[in-house]
Amino acid sequence: MSSICSPRLHRPNPTVPIHLVQPTFVQIHYKSACNTVTSESRVQTKGTEMDRVKFTAMKDGDKEDYDFLTEHEVEYTKGTAARLLEAMVRLDEGLSGYQITRLGHSLQSATRAERDGADVDWIVAALLHDIGDIYAPYNHDEYAATILRPFVREQVTWVVEKHGDFQMLYYGAHVGANPNKRDAYKDHPYFEDCAAFCERWDQSSFDPAYDTLPLSHFAGRVEEVFARTPYDPNVIQSGQRKPLFAA
Repeated sequence: MSSICSPRLHRPNPTVPIHLVQPTFVQIHYKSACNTVTSESRVQTKGTEMDRVKFTAMKDGDKEDYDFLTEHEVEYTKGTAARLLEAMVRLDEGLSGYQITRLGHSLQSATRAERDGADVDWIVAALLHDIGDIYAPYNHDEYAATILRPFVREQVTWVVEKHGDFQMLYYGAHVGANPNKRDAYKDHPYFEDCAAFCERWDQSSFDPAYDTLPLSHFAGRVEEVFARTPYDPNVIQSGQRKPLFAA
């Protein structure tokens, strides 16, 4: 079921109202926008203040309803970065057993990316690459890629989407899985990028002694990325490669 409190970010055509597009990833819910309808979410239409749609089935909605939803939901999407940062905090409560928490791992990955001279797309991707561990443990890589896809380069999205397969290189043989699963992509133009992402920033980022930067350090970069126009061709840059780190 679709809700006015549900982020719907997969919009191949950004001109189509968000509420007319099917949701494509598990929603991240926190307090705030879903709990109350504030004065900012009310819309004056035909002299009547509106705080919710009239219909109970989408086919019965009219232009007034969908004009209201468009304004309400566009405003809601402006809080995406804040909700993602809140979700990152939840990684501190996730599956452990490692020497650092999932949040610690994510922060360490982003810290290493920054210190390698990576650009903002790579840094934010390194920070969010495991955000699906709580909500989608069997396809966390695809989950994270879906969140990032409208706002970062195609190259970066592909790397995040496939990093789970590439990580098999390091542990697959120990758990009865194929350590060479990444070889299925050996002819892909982004293969070496994903290999380097995993080697430099992912598999190496479980060190409790490493000088890891805090989440607050990366907040501005997350806000920058998710403030972009979704699916902007100048951002997506299909087929183009940029280096992961400074030479």
